[in-house]
Amino acid sequence: MKGKVVAAVLTLLLISVVGAKGKALARSGIELRCQCISTHSKFIHPKFIQNVNLTPSGPHCQNVEVIATLKDGREVCLEPTAPWVKLIIKAILDK
Repeated sequence: MKGKVVAAVLTLLLISVVGAKGKALARSGIELRCQCISTHSKFIHPKFIQNVNLTPSGPHCQNVEVIATLKDGREVCLEPTAPWVKLIIKAILDK
C-alpha cells in the first residue's frame, strides 16, 4: 500500500513538471535592455511631473536612466547630467 502512494506522488510530480515546462514565465519588473533611446535635457516644471523612476547602470544597460512620467501619461527620458535633473536625482536619493 505504501509503495502505491509513493508511486502516485511521484507520478503527480512528473506530470506537474512536464505540464509546467511549456509555460512562459511572468515578465519580470527588470528589463534586460536600455529603456531610453534619447534623452530630454530641457527643464520640465515639477508640477507637470507625476513620477520619476531612477534606474542605475548595470548589466542590462550601461547608462543611468531617469524616466519621468508626466501628468498627461507620457514618459520622458531625462538627461541625467542636466543640472535640474541632478537636483531631482539628489532629492530621490535623499528620501
